[in-house]
Amino acid sequence: MGRPAAGSPRLRRDQVSSDMELVQSRIVTDDVERLAAFYARLAGVPVALNEYYVEVHTGPMSVGFSKRRFTEYHRNLPAAATDSTGGDARAHGPEIILDFLVEHADAEYERIKALGVEWVLPPATQPWGNRSMVFRDPEGNLINVFSRPG
Repeated sequence: MGRPAAGSPRLRRDQVSSDMELVQSRIVTDDVERLAAFYARLAGVPVALNEYYVEVHTGPMSVGFSKRRFTEYHRNLPAAATDSTGGDARAHGPEIILDFLVEHADAEYERIKALGVEWVLPPATQPWGNRSMVFRDPEGNLINVFSRPG
């Protein structure tokens, strides 16, 4: 199960079977309440806030937020985890993009704009046909809100 071999025809999502299911993406932050509240407003869902761990349910998946001090896994970094200056490459944090599928991306633009986001890409049609807009959350993580053609 999983990935097709190199040179194999690409499978559609409904043709792939796996014993593993991604159910959550989690962002580690120093301000769980602020970031979770932003995502709850973005998704238009209620959420019970606290300062340690929050899940914002967005359909079959959720976005989780953990307090940084409870998820510090970097104590024994391998040598490969250093950047070109010899510093901790993970100190900069990985860049992520969270993708949210909506019925009509353009219809969401004004509501998202009202959240005061930093725009990276206003609504545009991508070469593969999706209508998409990209912006940053309050901590700089990238968010893509998109709709599929047709």
